[in-house]
Amino acid sequence: MAIILVTGCAGFIGSHLTERLLSDGHQIVGIDNFDPFYDRNVKERNMRSFLENPSFQFFELDLIDGPEMEKHLSAIPIEAIVHLAGKAGVRPSIAAPHSYTKANITATQNILEMMRKRGIRKMAFASSSSVYGNTKEIPFHEKQDVSNPISPYAFTKKACELATYTYHSLYDLDIINMRFFTVFGPRQRPDLAIHKFTKLIINKEEIPMFGDGSSSRDYTYFEDTVNGICGALNYLFEHEKVYEIVNLGNNKPVKLTAMISAIEKATGEKAIIKQLPMQAGDVDITYANIEKAKSMLGYNPQYSFEDGVRNFVEWYKKTALHNSQSR
Repeated sequence: MAIILVTGCAGFIGSHLTERLLSDGHQIVGIDNFDPFYDRNVKERNMRSFLENPSFQFFELDLIDGPEMEKHLSAIPIEAIVHLAGKAGVRPSIAAPHSYTKANITATQNILEMMRKRGIRKMAFASSSSVYGNTKEIPFHEKQDVSNPISPYAFTKKACELATYTYHSLYDLDIINMRFFTVFGPRQRPDLAIHKFTKLIINKEEIPMFGDGSSSRDYTYFEDTVNGICGALNYLFEHEKVYEIVNLGNNKPVKLTAMISAIEKATGEKAIIKQLPMQAGDVDITYANIEKAKSMLGYNPQYSFEDGVRNFVEWYKKTALHNSQSR
């Protein structure tokens, strides 16, 4: 079993991954800065199941401060890193691009520098399907040209992929860049569509539908994504001289109108739709070719979109009820 650093361990994917790695017997060092993009209390709840686990050690740190990070981690013999931390969100990145450059590019540079100095060889990095932009070539495959990002968030993720290649080339670091595709399920960030729409539909409030509803997303249930990350870690531990990019999607795009219908069915409520124009930075479709992940990592998504939505709605109702009672 290994000592693994998980950055962004209090977030949606990070908390689920930390639970999984601890259950698999690893020792986990977690970092999170509780970015105010959404409520700190949400992230603290995400960590409740493992915060007191003797195999878990937590540091509240901002990766932008490289020396501070290295000072706290210097005595820990980290063997691999899963770098999930970063500032998320396509639309907010258009309003505040400088903060995304720091939180994503500078932070990743600091992680890579720490790896170089400490001799940490293995990293799985959380990239994004947003790097594909509005390409017409679908499904998206890893050898496509991704030189045309249409949001600051997307260009920061592409820049990080370039940085990981540079450090692989110069310092022989083993790195897998994992391109995530609209991960959803229990603990999903409150700003994302399934979470936001579920809340609005249950509360009988209008939901904003951008465009005509034909835009599609390759929704991937969190357990499938976590399985993909664990597959990437296993591959890194078993191989040398690794530099790879893999799509971790579901290969089954879902239209916006179908997503709303699935939430209606799961909640038993009818949506009140307010149609709005498409927003800058939004892509028409995300659609993952996952053949490389299947052959390389044994990746094989198991959850249907409808089952995932039902699980999310069930979790949301329990969580919302508990939170309202605890106030």
